[in-house]
Amino acid sequence: MKKLRCALLGATGLAGQQFVAALALHPWFELTGLAALAQSAGKRYVEALRMPNGMSGWFLSEPLPSRIASMPVVAGDALDVELFDVVFSALDADAALVLEPVYAQKLPVISTANAFRYGEDVPLVIPPINAKHSQLIEKQQQQRGFEGFIAPSPNCAAMGLALSLAPLVENFGVKAVLMTSMQAFSGVVGFPGADILQNIIPYIPQEEGKIEMETRKILGEAGAPHPMKVSCTCTRVPIHEGHTESVFVSLAKPATVEEVVQAMHSWKGAEVSRQLPSAPPKWIEVMEDPFRPQVRLDCNMYEGMASIVGRVREDSVLENGFKYVLVSHNMKMGAAKGALLNAEMLYAQGLIKSSSNT
Repeated sequence: MKKLRCALLGATGLAGQQFVAALALHPWFELTGLAALAQSAGKRYVEALRMPNGMSGWFLSEPLPSRIASMPVVAGDALDVELFDVVFSALDADAALVLEPVYAQKLPVISTANAFRYGEDVPLVIPPINAKHSQLIEKQQQQRGFEGFIAPSPNCAAMGLALSLAPLVENFGVKAVLMTSMQAFSGVVGFPGADILQNIIPYIPQEEGKIEMETRKILGEAGAPHPMKVSCTCTRVPIHEGHTESVFVSLAKPATVEEVVQAMHSWKGAEVSRQLPSAPPKWIEVMEDPFRPQVRLDCNMYEGMASIVGRVREDSVLENGFKYVLVSHNMKMGAAKGALLNAEMLYAQGLIKSSSNT
């Protein structure tokens, strides 16, 4: 199989580094182009990462692949679209708003940015949940005049929540969701480290609205959000990686704890998602130990690509109410690896094509 040639926007940032690590040995995609800020243009990637004090700016535990370390970096607007099959974007929202449509004129753009998540012609996909939402791409191409398209991945906290809710929506229906998050500080640009020590920050700007809106969009039909009510409180805690969420759900019809657990435990998701290279063996792992899940112990289960659920029990306040705790990996499924999973699905659906097939 000929690998697809991939370019990466925002290659030197933390999200970009996550893409580099995820793509290093990928069986379908090969990273062949790197773009970053203008001051990085012309440098080798390892040099572009160098911090002013001379230290390496590679922040991941995975080693920097030597092939990619020596690759040249170009300015964000200087990629030659003729040399690539797909573009991955790790840009912040403002830069994504400008650059992603430029490349979508010719190529598929798979993004972690929120710049285009809420467009009515933009699919917000988690492959096991709503693979059929990719049908919106044709509408997007028609309305925006793209030959390619923009396909962003959801908010990291919304991904873990939506995965846990999907089997409940399918089996019982969901009327309302209350969620409080305890979110890791990794990936927060410019966050003052001292502020989080021995502390909980009770507010994350714009986060609650994002999760409320995106959860309904993911779990609804293509172009029609789910009618469930979603209310969130989002906090930042002194954890490096891994989000914890306390979830309360009002089901549309009665169920038992055993039925809720079995629905999560047995859920396989959309068929197209099951054999993708980045897919975990299970999308949801339900734990019986009342002291689990824990970020330190469970965040990396299945390479950080699943929602880990525990403490499933009835709730006496909500109608047909249940409550549980979940842990998900904000820097894997919630970031580059989740976006890569979307690209794999779109390739499997024939929406991303190799140059050998065009």
